[in-house]
Parts: sequence; C-alpha cells; structure tokens
Amino acid sequence: MTVSEKKPGAVRLLFVLQAFLGLGAVAGGLVLLADPSGEMIGMPASVLERSPFDSYAIPGILLLVIFGLLPLMVLYGLFNQPQWSWAYALTPFKALHAAWSFSLYIGFGQIIWIMVQTYMMDTVSIVHVFYMSLGMLVQIVTLLPAVQRYFMLDGRSERS
Repeated sequence: MTVSEKKPGAVRLLFVLQAFLGLGAVAGGLVLLADPSGEMIGMPASVLERSPFDSYAIPGILLLVIFGLLPLMVLYGLFNQPQWSWAYALTPFKALHAAWSFSLYIGFGQIIWIMVQTYMMDTVSIVHVFYMSLGMLVQIVTLLPAVQRYFMLDGRSERS
C-alpha cells in the first residue's frame, strides 16, 4: 500500500482546498499587480471608495502573499510534514503538526478577508459567497477528527 492510499480522503480534500485557494490567489494577485486599476478584470476603481487604497496594488500584494503563497507553503507543510521548529512558536496546538494549525489560520484569514472586502466594497457577490464558503470549508475539513489524527505528532508510523 502506498503512502497516498493511507491518507484519509479528508486529508486529500484539505490538500485540494489549500491548492485551489493558493493557486487562485496567486493568479488573482498577479492580475491585480499587472493592472492596479482593476480594469483588466472589470473591477472599477470606484469599488475602492470605502477602502484605504487608491488602486488594487496593495490588495494584489496581500492577495498574492497571504492567500496565494502562504496557502501553498501550508500545502507543502501538510503534504511533506517538515520539521519546522520555528512554527511551533506560532501555534498553541503542540500535539499537532504546525502546518495543521496554519491551515486553520488560513481558513480564519480567508473569512476575515472576505468580510472586510464586502464591507469596503459595500456589496456582496456570488464570488464573495464562494470564497467565504471556501474559508469555512478549509476550517471544517481541518477540524475533522480524521484530519487531526493524521497530523498528530505521535503515532507517525501510521502514515509512513
């Protein structure tokens, strides 16, 4: 039996969710940086009136780094489970691999990002509902007992 066959389906789903979020945000962030006016993707500058931003450059950087590169780093950590000693200073969940905690943080961050975005834009679209749901789904899947068991630091032999 291969390692991938031993991974619970919920763990594989978490990999897919983090990859989807990360790759989509990298693409979105790069588009906003390529055209900070937002015209390339049909987002008028008037949407930014309630925000502290004059263009989409800073939101593009935040999107690229926080919801693009960070989820991809978390995906790497979830998949390979490297020994990140620095990461345990950032999590209260010492019995679980730090990447598990970061997955939970990504879900919280995604929900907050969309809430702030809808406030600043003073509107809610289907895209907002989708990405809010994605953040909640990341949290739900991360918190599933099978996922938590898989990322427990003891009992690693079950995963090799």
